[in-house]
Amino acid sequence: MRAHLRAGLAALLLCVSSPVLAVQPDEVMKDPAMEARAREISKELRCLVCQNQSIDDSNAPLARDLRVLVRQRLAAGDDNAGVLDYVTARYGDYVLLRPPFKASTYVLWIGPAVVLLLGGIGAALFLRGRHRAVAGGETAAPLTPEERQRLDRLLREDA
Repeated sequence: MRAHLRAGLAALLLCVSSPVLAVQPDEVMKDPAMEARAREISKELRCLVCQNQSIDDSNAPLARDLRVLVRQRLAAGDDNAGVLDYVTARYGDYVLLRPPFKASTYVLWIGPAVVLLLGGIGAALFLRGRHRAVAGGETAAPLTPEERQRLDRLLREDA
């Protein structure tokens, strides 16, 4: 019980502390409002190394470079959308954790629904065919005499 509590507490501490470890003290802007904007923008950008983390959460060197770039663009006077546009122009829509809905990203947005729909249709057709086979009295081919003897022998061994 104590081991489970310790493991749970350690996992909780790791979850809480990991985002704090990603942004290094030398990256933090002096103006708290600008830093808050930088953190907000960093949460929208994908780490190109980790891919499932934002650059705000990632410890990868490339994520650090992107965080620094975001802060440089903010210091240069860009607004949040301007910073995202700048980074997107350099790295493409892939760098955005929420890519825009446009022709080049239709597969990302619609693809999972199409796959789910096709899977549902396939499952429905399979179950419908199975139901018809059972209702129609179709059964597997009867056992040959050799198969029947082998089955009987196996059942006797288990008994």
